[in-house]
Amino acid sequence: MAKVSKSMLPWLVLALLIFMLDQLTKVLILGSFEHGQARTLSSFFNLVRVHNSGAAFSFLAGASGWQRWFFTAIAAAATLLILYLLRSHPTQKLFCFALSCILGGAVGNAIDRLVHGHVIDFLDFHWAGWHFPAFNVADSAITLGAACLILDELLRVRRSR
Repeated sequence: MAKVSKSMLPWLVLALLIFMLDQLTKVLILGSFEHGQARTLSSFFNLVRVHNSGAAFSFLAGASGWQRWFFTAIAAAATLLILYLLRSHPTQKLFCFALSCILGGAVGNAIDRLVHGHVIDFLDFHWAGWHFPAFNVADSAITLGAACLILDELLRVRRSR
C-alpha cells in the first residue's frame, strides 16, 4: 500500500470529507424514506430512495449478484491506484483534487455495496416526464472528479504547446 506522505494529507482529508458527506446523506435517506418512496421538492427535482445493484445508469443491475463483488474489486483497485498517484503527484492541484473526488465517491459507493449489497441513490432530476437516473453524493463527486481530470489534461496539453 502507498505510504501516506504529509503532502498527500490535504487530498486524503478532502476524500474523507466527501466520503463522510456521502454516507451522512445516505443515512438520512435510509432513516426518512422507504425503498421506492419519493418526495417532490420542485417541478424538476425529487428526493427518492432507490437501490442500485449495478453501476452507473444501473449497468449490470440485473446480474445475479456477482456484480457486487466485481464493482467492489474495481473500487479497491482504483483506491490503490489513486493513493499511488496522489503520492506521486502531490503538487498538481487540479489533478489531485480530481483524484480526491473520485476516491471519496468510489469508497462511499463501495461501502454501500459491502454493507447493503447495493448503492443507495436519492437525487432524482426530471423534466416533462423524463427522469435522469437517480444518483447520490458519491456519484456527483466521481463525475466532478472525472470532469476535472479531463480539464487537467486539456490544460496540460495546452501548456506543452
